[in-house]
Formats: sequence, C-alpha cells, structure tokens
Amino acid sequence: MRPKVRQQGESACAHFRFPIGVFAVRLLFLHGWQSTPGGLKPTYLKDHGHTVLNPALPDDDFNAAVRIAQAEFDQGRPDVVVGSSRGGAVAVNINSGDTPLVLLCPAWKRWGTATAVKTNTIILHAPADETIPFADSQELLRNSGLPPSALIVVGRDHRLADPEPLKALMEAVEKAGGGG
Repeated sequence: MRPKVRQQGESACAHFRFPIGVFAVRLLFLHGWQSTPGGLKPTYLKDHGHTVLNPALPDDDFNAAVRIAQAEFDQGRPDVVVGSSRGGAVAVNINSGDTPLVLLCPAWKRWGTATAVKTNTIILHAPADETIPFADSQELLRNSGLPPSALIVVGRDHRLADPEPLKALMEAVEKAGGGG
C-alpha cells in the first residue's frame, strides 16, 4: 500500500507545515526492553505526521511480546515496522511478509531465533553503543547478505535520541515506506 501524500500545510499536528510530496507513513513501532509506548522516538515520528501504532510489550515474556506485535501488525497493516533494541528482536521474529523493517540497535542476539533479516531492512546503530555491540549489526548485515548501505552509522549511544539519529530514523522510515 502506498502512503498518502500530504498536501501543502496539511498535518496531523497543527503546528507543523509540510511541503508537497512528503509521505505520511503508517508504522508499527516496537519499543525496547524497559521502555514504554509513547517514548521519544515514536512521538518524534508522530509529531512529524506519521501514524504510529505503538503497543505495550511485556519485558518478562519475549514470546508474549512477539504475539502482541504480531496481532498489532495483522490488525494495523503498517507500511513499515520499526524495532528499537529488544523491539528490533521482536520485529525480526514476527511474520511481517514483505513489509520493510527499520531496526535501531537491534538486540537480535539476545532474544528470539532469527539470525537474518529480509532484503528491505535498514539498520541504524551507533558505533559507541554500550548496550548492544555495533558488531552485532554488522554480523546481521553479513548474515542477511545486505549491502553496507543498509547499515546507517549514526548517534553517540544506544538510545539514538539526539537530533541526528532522530532525523536519520525519520528518513529511513520514509524511504522504507515508499517516500524516499
């Protein structure tokens, strides 16, 4: 499904104005371990005109988190699935068909059974990540046969909460969703 093209000045938020041709993407955002829905990254995407499905995922039961994410995916039919840290592990363990993935410092080696991702995946990771080794994303890239350009090196730490990684996240979501 192709995302809707917003018209000049049309916005989900009254205080934002968008140029013609900016794509509104419907995305499923899967938060990390000990995080909650409505955090900085999904709010940033929502505030920039994207529709964000952001279910609460339990910290203590990975299989339940996968079931919840799968149900939300099946019901919401997003254009893109975004997974942050443990949410990245959840994202690669749901059946999302050919829907693109955007993974933020994915914790795929800690949770789940997936060892590779599909070809329409973009990974963002900070080399100085103190929680999930940058080498894990490099390994996931190799396991999946993805080109080096699928790994976006950005940010100063695991959170990816500074302006540069937030902008890179939005650009990745829009590219994956058909607008880039």
